[in-house]
Amino acid sequence: MSKYIILDRDGVINHDSAEFVKNIDEFIIYPNSLQAIANLTQNNYKIIICTNQSGIGRGLFSVADLNEMHNKLIQEVRDSGGNIEAIVFCPHTTEDNCNCRKPKPGMILDICERLNLDITQTMMVGDSIRDLQAIKSAGGIPVLVKTGNGKKTFAKEQLPEGTLVFNDLLEVSIYLINHTDKDN
Repeated sequence: MSKYIILDRDGVINHDSAEFVKNIDEFIIYPNSLQAIANLTQNNYKIIICTNQSGIGRGLFSVADLNEMHNKLIQEVRDSGGNIEAIVFCPHTTEDNCNCRKPKPGMILDICERLNLDITQTMMVGDSIRDLQAIKSAGGIPVLVKTGNGKKTFAKEQLPEGTLVFNDLLEVSIYLINHTDKDN
């Protein structure tokens, strides 16, 4: 039986930038994240990416640019032996006050509803407090990685109760594979 895990993108799977990751040349994937996604896929996890992409709403890049980055990611993950089931993104800015932009839980709740997931058993891996707040307010399990903004988040933020903390996505994958009932 498959298990699902939700991953933030920037800072978890690829390098993040204060100036936004705007095109395929700036989209640099962490090598360990490719191995992590392959590990999870090969152990019956289905990967969903849930990412804020306000650079679209700010006019810094287009949906076509985003699709090009995601196509690169999907191909590199496949080449590494992994799979991404879906990528869900919010193109809005904070000023739009939408329900899908993390830290609000809209994207996560939509994913869980569409896939009929038990939110209480659903993990989201992120590097920022807004990722952790989004999954926690949805009723799921927050997981922090210390890549991207993760070290700063760990040092400066009050983490939601029950947050699991790891150095990177590869460490998360090893933990989950070693601590998951293989009969599920």
